[in-house]
Amino acid sequence: MIVAGLREGGDGETASPPADAAEVLRRAQALAPVLRDRAEDIERNRRLPADVVAALKATGVFRMGFPRELGGLELSSIEQTEVIEALAYGDASAGWCSMIGSDSGLYAAFLESDVVERMFPSLDMVVAGMLFPGGRADRVPGGFRLTGRWQFGSGITHADWVISGAFRYSDGIAEPGPGGIGPGSVLLMVPRAQVEVIDTWHTTGLSGSGSCDYTITDVFVPDEHTLYFSDVRSRPGLLAQPEVHMRNMPGVPLGVARAALDHAREVVVATGRSDDYRSQIVLADCEADFAATRHAVYGALRRQHEVLTAGGTLDDLTALERAALPLSRRHAFRTARSILTRLYDLAQTSAIYRPSPLDRWLRDTTTMCQHVVAQDRILQTAGAHLLGGRPTFPLALGITGPQR
Repeated sequence: MIVAGLREGGDGETASPPADAAEVLRRAQALAPVLRDRAEDIERNRRLPADVVAALKATGVFRMGFPRELGGLELSSIEQTEVIEALAYGDASAGWCSMIGSDSGLYAAFLESDVVERMFPSLDMVVAGMLFPGGRADRVPGGFRLTGRWQFGSGITHADWVISGAFRYSDGIAEPGPGGIGPGSVLLMVPRAQVEVIDTWHTTGLSGSGSCDYTITDVFVPDEHTLYFSDVRSRPGLLAQPEVHMRNMPGVPLGVARAALDHAREVVVATGRSDDYRSQIVLADCEADFAATRHAVYGALRRQHEVLTAGGTLDDLTALERAALPLSRRHAFRTARSILTRLYDLAQTSAIYRPSPLDRWLRDTTTMCQHVVAQDRILQTAGAHLLGGRPTFPLALGITGPQR
């Protein structure tokens, strides 16, 4: 079995692929306590060990976004978020890398179907990389020559493909973006073997995610391995949307916060402090924040799902409904960090020692809150959308066209 294989040092891939969303979630939940047992090892390793990657593959998490027509599971964004939440409950870095790696199938909508079949002979293959432009793509016959250096290649140490954003150049001249606004960029997929990983990942938290810098030097990328989130090349659908890769991100902070709350409650009960007023107040207050935040995330995702399932588009969401997606996502990250800070204080000196999971979870949530989806740029983007202004990060709203 998946869990037994990991505990015994096996490859974790003896199980057949899961049949549906419920089975992926069951496998993720079963793996979570094993990931918890391996958390210190994962952190010390500064990347996911090979057997942990194999066990994650066996849950089906990396194949859950692929379309059914290609043999994938095509889980909804709601179902994907639940799976990521379950894995992050075991370990934050494993949850983070699962979230990143599960985007492999989501990119399929923006590539030709026959290209996806050639690129992914196994649906458990992993894509890592940085989407923000950090390189230069010079047009040449049949594609681009790509060169650059990128940060935050989460999961790149176990990836099969690397996706990178780059500014487009033609005959040495920068190409314009949509509507002639800003520089034009493109996303390019390169085999991991053509990428040099630079070991820069010595961080506060999420240490086991292996989110190293990497460089690509003068690599030819054929046009068929490039993509734009504004261009759906295969079958349209619920997951063929420009911001689809951001939707399941809240699963990581929600899973970590839930783990910390359960741990803190167990410690309070075990140490005979169930009638302690401060413990009661802190735990209840944190539970209230967690419940409200989680409901906001899944409520926004459900409303989006309803509109898209009915044949609508993101433009059919009201301004408030569309803004709720990035806002609830940001709030999940910030609330998780707030919860960990309060629980850390509640535990007092026992929390400061590295064996304490609260110490690790506090550092993990602090680090993940530095991601752009948890920053004030999201507030500006949502606020501008609500007020009819110009968002600075329109992709967070699923907007790819020119802005006024």
